[in-house]
Amino acid sequence: MGALLEITKEFRFDAAHFLPGMPEGHPYRRMHGHSFRVAVTLSGAPDPATGWIADFSEIETALLRLRDELDHATLNDLPGLANPTLELIAGWIAARLAPALPSLKRVGLHRDSVGETCTLTLSP
Repeated sequence: MGALLEITKEFRFDAAHFLPGMPEGHPYRRMHGHSFRVAVTLSGAPDPATGWIADFSEIETALLRLRDELDHATLNDLPGLANPTLELIAGWIAARLAPALPSLKRVGLHRDSVGETCTLTLSP
């Protein structure tokens, strides 16, 4: 039986959003912004020929494409993110990355400045 390993690559983006379902007067209903850190983890057995689970340069290409879409955006304006909670953003990111990164195991979405994290773990 081969070893199962995990590798992780991170990227950061800054974006604005608001939560339209919050009651009038709730601070999250107003437009506000965050700096986000995303940790993307892939899992698998290393390929015998390369010794890799995946090529980090291919992971980076997928992450940069996504970062370009998210950075300095109003998240509510992106299709599928009308209510951009931390949980829904993590799921949106996973859905966008899964086709390019088939060994995707986990997406961690962090707002370090306020000490908040959401971790989405995909089922095997």
